[in-house]
This record gives sequence, C-alpha cells and structure tokens, in this order.
Amino acid sequence: MPEIVFGVDQSRPFREQKTLGHNRWHPDVPPVTVVKPGAEFRIECREWFDGTIGDNDSADDVRDADLTMVHQLSGPIGVEGARPGDLLIVDILDVGACPQDDTFAVTGPVAGQGWGYTGLFARENGGGFLTDHFPGAYKAVWDFHGQRATSRHVPGVELTGMIHPGLMGTAPSARLLAEWNAREGALRATDPNRVPPLSLPPEPIAAVLGSMDAARAAEAAREAARTAPPRENGGNQDIKNLTAGSRIFYPVFVDGAKLSVGDLHFCQGDGEITFCGAIEMGGFIDLRVDVIKGGMETYGVTTNPIFMPGRSAPQYGEYLTFTGFSVTEDGEQRYLDSTLAYRRACLNAITYLTKFGYTPEQAYLILGAAPIEGRFSGVVDIPNACATLYLPTEIFDVDIRPSAAGPVRVDRGQCATTSD
Repeated sequence: MPEIVFGVDQSRPFREQKTLGHNRWHPDVPPVTVVKPGAEFRIECREWFDGTIGDNDSADDVRDADLTMVHQLSGPIGVEGARPGDLLIVDILDVGACPQDDTFAVTGPVAGQGWGYTGLFARENGGGFLTDHFPGAYKAVWDFHGQRATSRHVPGVELTGMIHPGLMGTAPSARLLAEWNAREGALRATDPNRVPPLSLPPEPIAAVLGSMDAARAAEAAREAARTAPPRENGGNQDIKNLTAGSRIFYPVFVDGAKLSVGDLHFCQGDGEITFCGAIEMGGFIDLRVDVIKGGMETYGVTTNPIFMPGRSAPQYGEYLTFTGFSVTEDGEQRYLDSTLAYRRACLNAITYLTKFGYTPEQAYLILGAAPIEGRFSGVVDIPNACATLYLPTEIFDVDIRPSAAGPVRVDRGQCATTSD
C-alpha cells in the first residue's frame, strides 16, 4: 500500500481530524505535506456531507443538509518543483470505499463502509437538474456488494460501480480567484433572488481553510471560493470516467500546485443530474504525480484540465437510448439549447421507467446513480439540438425493452421521503 499522506479517522467529523483539510478554494491554504515528482501515495477522504446523511429510511437529513459545509477536501498536497504555468500529471492508481475496520460494522454510520447514498435535493437547498419537476427532497441508500450496488429504496436494480473522485483540483492563484468571484457575482446580479441561486457567493460561515492561522483564515474566508462548481483548476467536475487508470493533466497556478481531492463516488450517471446524484461515499484514492515544465503553454492547456480515462468501466453490452430536443414542454422553440435537450431526454427516460412500476422520484434517482451515458448528439441542425441518454438495460431485473407484450409493471414501493 502506498504511503498515506493524508489520513482520515472516519469516526470523527471533518473539523476534528488530526490533519485538517479544507472546504473552500484559496491560494493561501497551506499544504499538509510536499511530495516529489514521481511519488505514489494514498489520500483518505470523508464523504462530502461529513457523515450527516444516514443509512435510514427518511430524507429529512437530505432536506436539512447544510451546504455551507461542503465539500470536505483532503489536502492540499504540494508537489516539489511545480510552478505556475506547469502541468501537473495525476495518475489515479486505485480508488475505493472505506476499508472495513473495528470502528463500525459494515453497515455502520459511515457512508463508504458497506453503503452509500443518492439524494434529490430540495429546490430551496441547491435543487438539481430537474428541480422544476422534483422540488422536494428524496433519498436512496445503496448497499455495496463488492463491485455491485443495490438499494432497498430502488428495488429491482443492480449496478456495477464506476468508483471515482467527484472533485479533484489544484489551488487557484489570487488573480484567478478574483476572476471567479467577479464573474460569478455578475451572474448572480442578473437575478439575485432566484431559487436555487445562479451561483454561490463566498461564505465565511462553516469555512475550513486547513492549518491557516485564525486571523488570516477569517480574512481569507470572505473571498475563498465555494467548491460546488467545476472551474479552470478542475474542481467539482463529477466526471464518472475518472476511474482507476485515469491520467489527468491539471494546470498549475501556484507554487507547489496544491492538489486536493474529495467527494468520492461509488457510481454516477453522466451529468450527476440529481445534484447529489452519485452514490456518495468516503474512502481512499491512490495517486502518482509528476510535472511537465511549462506544459500549460506548450499544450495550450490554460483554462481547463484534460484527461485520459481509465479502462475499468462496467462492461454493459446493451443500452436503451432516449433522445431530447431543444423544445420546451410548453412547445417553445429554443435555438440549439443542448442543456434543454438533455433535460428533455432525462424526462423522457423517467416517464418511460414509470411504466415498469417505478415512481418518478425512483426513476430520477436511477439516472443519477447508474452509469448512464449522456451525449450531445447534434448541435448544428438549426434550430434543434439533439441530446441522448444511454441507459444500460442489464441493471434491471425485468426486460425494459419495448415489445408487443407491453411493460412488466412491478410495485417498487417508494424511495426515502421527508417527514413533511
């Protein structure tokens, strides 16, 4: 096993860890350690809501989840010799759920030790891709069986995981941080009262900035960026294909690069459409790092990471594919709106799955957690963009393909709901 450079006690909250991570992006967060190029090491991670979402049959914890606390990031890890303008090479050697130990039973309270969860967040608390249709909070708990997962809240589905980090990235420079705050603030100003908001402003409440001294941390928290969106440094990209074997090339904006990681997922569909759409868990990730000097300019990788995906994706052989176009449900034509097209594809898939006995909420949870493939299939044929959603048929216990016999409808109960 590689050396653990960031250890986590899964029985303790994020703020009580021996080594303190961070939950905001800021260039001055000190590295917890510095490794040499070529080093291989292990980082342990808390799940993104720090154990506040439980293995139970209520979605009250999702409804009441405090977004000011996320994400719980392990790091930063400094890389010796990395300088602004370089590219940081990060190889994912392995990634997995929390190993079982004597602290908890395998179905104990820590997400990642035998189980994980998927949540539909309420509109007032982050929402999701389809929040106009699903404004409330719901949840599904998934039990892990090796590489597979099943859920008592979404019966009749067994999926093979694509374990990956939802969030990994380098620290921004002071200039880049200022750009983020300026452009996201300008967006919020266009509709300041929107629910959910158009972006999340810096929030000192619940900010954790590693081992930064208290006075400096209080000042930095007023400008430190929230970790919710992906940005030029990588961040919360939620790319399901960043599995073991992947190689990522991150732009370096500060000395040492300051690499951080968190938000581990057992599995996820393209788009993580439920916002908490992956199967969330705590766990570990093994990495190897190296540096390409001056790589940002040499390869033109100046504004976003690029990556080579791993080869450990589930071997599904058959998909049922749903299409969507850039026309609203009210019949309004939009011009090449790919986001709208994918939303319509998702809604079409949800409607279809209800014919087999799933509630709309269960179907939505399936699309967030299962390794669906989302694609922009046509973006040039005016006025309609075409998006497609590929749903693996083998994850279901009934044949969901259309046939003359009609759909096999089975009562699938209900996912976890809120007390209200």
